[in-house]
Amino acid sequence: MRRSNSRIRRLSLRAVEWPTVGLLLACYGLWFATGLYVYPAWPVVALAMFSIIIALHSSLQHEVLHGHPTRNRHVNEGLVFLPLSVFYPYRRYQVIHLTHHADERLTDPYDDPESFYRAHYDWAMLPRPIKTLLGWNNTFIGRITIGPALALPGFLVAEATQLASRPKIRKAWMLHALGLAGLSLVVGGVFGVPLWFYLISAYGGLSIIAVRSYCEHQWSERPDGRTIIVEKSLLSLLFLNNNLHLVHHKRPTVPWYRLPALYAEQREQWRAMNDGYVFRNYLEIFRAFAFRSKEPVVHPVLRRFGAPIVLPPQHDRGVAIQRHAAMPVLTELPELRAGQL
Repeated sequence: MRRSNSRIRRLSLRAVEWPTVGLLLACYGLWFATGLYVYPAWPVVALAMFSIIIALHSSLQHEVLHGHPTRNRHVNEGLVFLPLSVFYPYRRYQVIHLTHHADERLTDPYDDPESFYRAHYDWAMLPRPIKTLLGWNNTFIGRITIGPALALPGFLVAEATQLASRPKIRKAWMLHALGLAGLSLVVGGVFGVPLWFYLISAYGGLSIIAVRSYCEHQWSERPDGRTIIVEKSLLSLLFLNNNLHLVHHKRPTVPWYRLPALYAEQREQWRAMNDGYVFRNYLEIFRAFAFRSKEPVVHPVLRRFGAPIVLPPQHDRGVAIQRHAAMPVLTELPELRAGQL
């Protein structure tokens, strides 16, 4: 019996993805060091460091919602429970992002909750100033500067309208509130960092993540042609190799540190799979779209007048999307768990 228990423990330890655990420890260690030692001496440096650390933590949350680094989802959630990035509850992000992984619906203005496209009808109803802002948001500089500010109000309004009727949403926000309370105690009480200062850093973290998400998807008749590959970047570690975004979409349960080898093994096949939607690095994206819109805001094909989208019934999850401001939000929550997709 003792040998059997010992063997089970060894197998359990082997199932843990230790590079991710190590990176989580490094992330929290850097966060504490920045608050305790960097902020008192160099506040501006601390602001930049907090933003980078928050972006890394957001990437780690993304890794966790896909079922890493352990096989226990409660343990995984506990590892990212402290909401360093402030604005979005982890469990809401989990549901929205896993719904986004339905590749057949990628870029759809209603059915893809991470689409930046607008339906033709919705676009026609918007006032001109909002159209101007959304157009600027489709440039690289616009996305990283005003993108988070456009997304957040719509998300919060949509969430508020559902709190009374959706118990799971209430629970997600209650857990998030507990996390925020702990975060405030550490940031304000232990670090002595003003909360307004930390909120600026949190916004900066969202802006860094927007570098990655700006070009992640485009419309293509083929679902595989809708997802980007950015081959190499100094930001790869910060994004946990999610720059190889097609590889992640096709192999969502593969841990971040195995994605580069998976891509390198069949590089030409991956590039052919997404019809050459490939950039060498993010600098190349910046040069191409810094002040130029990558695409129109209105979806070029889907949700246009007289052209309803028809999907095969096997792909219908019954998920309705409600749009507010710049971010689509789920109005019906599918029963999704990490690792199902």
